[in-house]
Amino acid sequence: MSIDQKFSPIRKGLLEFLVLRIVSGTTVYVADVLKRLASTEFATQEGTLYPLLSRLRREGLVDYEWQESDAGPPRKYYHLTAAGRTQLAELDEYWARINKTVSDMGT
Repeated sequence: MSIDQKFSPIRKGLLEFLVLRIVSGTTVYVADVLKRLASTEFATQEGTLYPLLSRLRREGLVDYEWQESDAGPPRKYYHLTAAGRTQLAELDEYWARINKTVSDMGT
């Protein structure tokens, strides 16, 4: 089994974490999120991102607003909700603990 296969579930969870972090900075369009992820280990496609954003919206972590576009039809721009900010703070804290644990195991 390859490393990519072994760590696939971890990457899936981290993708959600990264999307929340990206959306927390400013209101973003899906293309903006894809562009931010494109040069990372978490590069993905619309077919993965839209279902993730839909789930995060159902969970009340993100919401969107329609904005007119000069280049065509209106677009959905996503932003974090108050619950999303709380979730992101908890994930940031959890990530710091996990990262410390992994780092400490090497010493």
